Amino acid sequence: MPTLFCFGLGYSASHFIREFGTRFDRIAGTVTTREKAAAIAGAGVGGHTVEAFVFGGTDAPPEVTAALMDVAALLVSVPPENDDPVSRHFASTIAGAPQLQSIVYLSTVGVYGDHGSAWVDEATPAAPVSERSRARLSVEQEWQALGARAGKQVAILRLSGIYGQGQNALIQVAHGSAKRINKPGQVFNRIHVEDIAQAIDAAFTQRADGVFNVTDDEPTPQGVPIALAAELLGVSPPPEIQFAEAAKSMSPMALTFYAESKRVRNDKLKRELGVRLRYPTYREGLRALLAHDKSIPR
Repeated sequence: MPTLFCFGLGYSASHFIREFGTRFDRIAGTVTTREKAAAIAGAGVGGHTVEAFVFGGTDAPPEVTAALMDVAALLVSVPPENDDPVSRHFASTIAGAPQLQSIVYLSTVGVYGDHGSAWVDEATPAAPVSERSRARLSVEQEWQALGARAGKQVAILRLSGIYGQGQNALIQVAHGSAKRINKPGQVFNRIHVEDIAQAIDAAFTQRADGVFNVTDDEPTPQGVPIALAAELLGVSPPPEIQFAEAAKSMSPMALTFYAESKRVRNDKLKRELGVRLRYPTYREGLRALLAHDKSIPR
């Protein structure tokens, strides 16, 4: 079986390993601190042994370069800074990796920019609004160029707002941190982390090449899942706040999030990669989390 290397052993990558780690006989990846590396060395990830290397983006650790020589599947989820630290330090190594068959880069639907709540798909020209999304688009293009130059398959997975175990509206409501923000006409897509794992697996299995939206079937206003979470927990939903008032205390990152509105299609994900969403809307996702997520206060 092949070797998997993950640049960024974060939330999405860890869920992928938990569910599909048995497809690989060796799994390795990067974290940003020695403490995280030690924790993974001791506990593994989801029952799988994982070799964790420290990579802070400032240099190319030789042990990472060596590990890449055996990699067959490469998952990249490190966010860009001024540029992409992974391609900056390892582009030539990755391009020349003799066993590498498939690269998956986790991006964001933010690269589409604002479409006034209209539908977008992979054929829609990217028009990012925020600096963060512009950086993502630039990195997408770097990986696609590397793939074309080196003859490697590169799948760009554009993710919507991620939720799942330990990170969801039920926890926010239970902890009293949830907000229902009303901005007329504003809608968002979401995606359950288990469906992200499915998409990554499909991309690797099929050695996919190109751009795929990884998103649910039903974009909604921000407060709709919050209201359902409160209903499922048997509590009153938080009061609705108008966007103009909420914006006064928002971070610059949150403000850029609310500067965009679009409905994102996932037809290509289903048609070409054969992914059948386990949680096609927030309703199925939240109900399943209520049943199984032990981090939700009861």
